Amino acid sequence: MLFAVICTDKPGACALRQESRSAHLAWLDRIADRVEFAGPFLSDDGQSMTGSLLIFEAADRADLDALIADDPFHAAGLFATVEIRPWRCTVKRAPAAS
Repeated sequence: MLFAVICTDKPGACALRQESRSAHLAWLDRIADRVEFAGPFLSDDGQSMTGSLLIFEAADRADLDALIADDPFHAAGLFATVEIRPWRCTVKRAPAAS
């Protein structure tokens, strides 16, 4: 089952995000087979990261909770809110031709 994980950073947490980012990216690499896609939300001017959207494959909610508990961003206390919702992909854009 797919789950959307919608995270909003705490106000003023840019430095905390940057400090934890390399560990977060390494974690995503380790679990790449469970990640449909992931990336940051941006400020209106596109200059700052303000949160994250991650789509994970998990057996159920308990499996997902165990997975995201290992996220370095979560461990660092980066997020003000985390919303988790079951999700279904209806349209998927084909990768660009190389």
